[in-house]
Amino acid sequence: AIVPEHFRGTPTYVPDDCVGCGACSQVCPAGAITIIDEFREDEGRMVRRIERNWGSCIFCSQCFDYCITDKGIILDKDFDKSTMDPADFIDTHDKELVFCEHCGEPITARDHIHWMTDKLGELSFANQTLTVARFEELGLTKMIAPRTERDLERSDFLRILCPNCRASYILSDEWGES
Repeated sequence: AIVPEHFRGTPTYVPDDCVGCGACSQVCPAGAITIIDEFREDEGRMVRRIERNWGSCIFCSQCFDYCITDKGIILDKDFDKSTMDPADFIDTHDKELVFCEHCGEPITARDHIHWMTDKLGELSFANQTLTVARFEELGLTKMIAPRTERDLERSDFLRILCPNCRASYILSDEWGES
């Protein structure tokens, strides 16, 4: 079947171009896209799972419009998505997570951090977490001493920290408060 030129199409994910930021999940009015940070026992690591349920999708293309990379989701001209098995409507892909070195909470997907540093260029040096992540990617960092259970100190400045821990560090460094 030939579809019109301006046919909206089916949102189709391109896992290699998706950075795992979760913007698509936040703007999906039908709740067809979910982001789940889960532990993989077989791999021994945490991953961000991006799961799409085409059975719930209303094909509004909001995920396409708000994709930060403009390449993570494309609109496919294939509109025939019929199936007899509801499991065929579920589509997933996983992204590696980056964790705060102080509290251990997930910050974002590793691909998302790399995309941000590429997009910001030299401006990314204003954020220490992005700077350290970029140096790790380029192989310019040596092994950082392991963290202990102590409070944040000046030596923690050059660590990957979530926004809450980074703010806590800055407050304690500037004002002596935690």
